[in-house]
Amino acid sequence: MATAKSIDLRSDTVTRPTPAMRDAMMNAPLGDDVFGDDPTVNALQERIASMLGKEAALFMPSGTQSNLAALMSHCQRGDEYLVGQGAHTYRYEAGGGAVLGSVQPQPITNQADGSLALADIEVAIKPDDAHFARTRLLCLENTFGGSVLQLAYLRQATELARRHGLATHLDGARLFNAAVALAQQHGGDARAIAREMAQLFDSVSVCFSKGLGAPVGSALVGNRELIARAHRARKMLGGGMRQAGVLAAAALYALDHHVDRLADDHANAQRLAAGLQGLAAVAGAPANTNMVFVDLAPGRGERAGVVGRLRERGLLCTGIYKLRLVTHLDVSSADIDRALDILRDTL
Repeated sequence: MATAKSIDLRSDTVTRPTPAMRDAMMNAPLGDDVFGDDPTVNALQERIASMLGKEAALFMPSGTQSNLAALMSHCQRGDEYLVGQGAHTYRYEAGGGAVLGSVQPQPITNQADGSLALADIEVAIKPDDAHFARTRLLCLENTFGGSVLQLAYLRQATELARRHGLATHLDGARLFNAAVALAQQHGGDARAIAREMAQLFDSVSVCFSKGLGAPVGSALVGNRELIARAHRARKMLGGGMRQAGVLAAAALYALDHHVDRLADDHANAQRLAAGLQGLAAVAGAPANTNMVFVDLAPGRGERAGVVGRLRERGLLCTGIYKLRLVTHLDVSSADIDRALDILRDTL
């Protein structure tokens, strides 16, 4: 008897290219991107820059490298960037800004929705004094832990940064998830909202390998001068690639076909969260965009043990601080119903 396929909710990075995306990759015209003559990479860079209303873009192997190149392009040795205590650029990128860029992070406590309180940002900006690192950059993240930062807040935060002479960077790894969610909440076109969001920042990093479903890649967008500096940083960081059009073709396909369908992932996350609400073992399961976080009630055992038991039943998830369940294009509503059965039996 065949064993049922595992349901993989560890991350939206686990997706496989669709058959049509594979065809696009196989048929992509190629060149040498280090010489700047890979036509598919150039087309992707032009497309994402145009979509987000920026002058230029640079294709990167990963979002981590894209964020690091941004930090190194905005800041010099001894400068400082303001960032959320739980932000990916501070907590989950191995300290690259400090280690490789000699840029000091100044972490600020994130609010429950992932934002940084405006008062906390303002008080963290250092005066012009030789005793202090020079505060140069504000980094925000959208989505943050699956939560969406609203456009009104982003306007306020970036205006505050500009008043103090700071540059701004957005870790928009899931920028299009945020845009689709904002379109659902307030109406409008998701692509137009993504563009409006990007216009508030000097630079934005966008991942293609998460909800958009491409196998590899991220892009950094900004003005031409910033992207020229980032190009040098990318080379220093070992990120120059050759016939990278094979990968860029997947990202182009994703931009054409996988943006609007992010709404399906959000609906599946809401279906999952709603199904968890009645479980006595669950203290809370809020859903926003494509992530559901589950706090285990006190006395229910170690989180790592729960993750292992779920894996044995055919449900893959992560649980560093709490259970994280992420929906994506390889997960159907039927998979969500089966996942709920496994969670109910296990928890």
